[in-house]
Amino acid sequence: MTEVSAEQQEYIDTMVRDRGYVLEYHKVMAKQDYTAMKAIDGMVHATYLAPRRLDRLTKELIFIVSLTVLRASKGQIQSHMKVALDLGATPEDILEAIEIALPEAGIVAFQEGFAAWQDLVDADGIEPTVEAFHAPRP
Repeated sequence: MTEVSAEQQEYIDTMVRDRGYVLEYHKVMAKQDYTAMKAIDGMVHATYLAPRRLDRLTKELIFIVSLTVLRASKGQIQSHMKVALDLGATPEDILEAIEIALPEAGIVAFQEGFAAWQDLVDADGIEPTVEAFHAPRP
């Protein structure tokens, strides 16, 4: 079993403070291969977290679209949606961003991002008044 140093613990805690979330792979990599995690995070910090021309909210919306197109896990997409909401985006702003995936990646990729959004913001729909097959949500 790998011991966790105070430096590693502080690293994960700082990651949460800086990003607003932490993914499972961050936690495992920080414990199991701290050197590699710091290298990976250095690139992420330079391109995503460091203040540059694009503001953080714009970067979050770009992340949401790119993760949707790539069909990332629901949790990973939702982590960026949560940060976007915390930064002032509305649920409608995020839905509009997800819709950008449609012409580039198609309906299946869009539906993955949409399901993540629907669960996060608890969006409901209109129920038909006629008999219909109801496919389970992904």
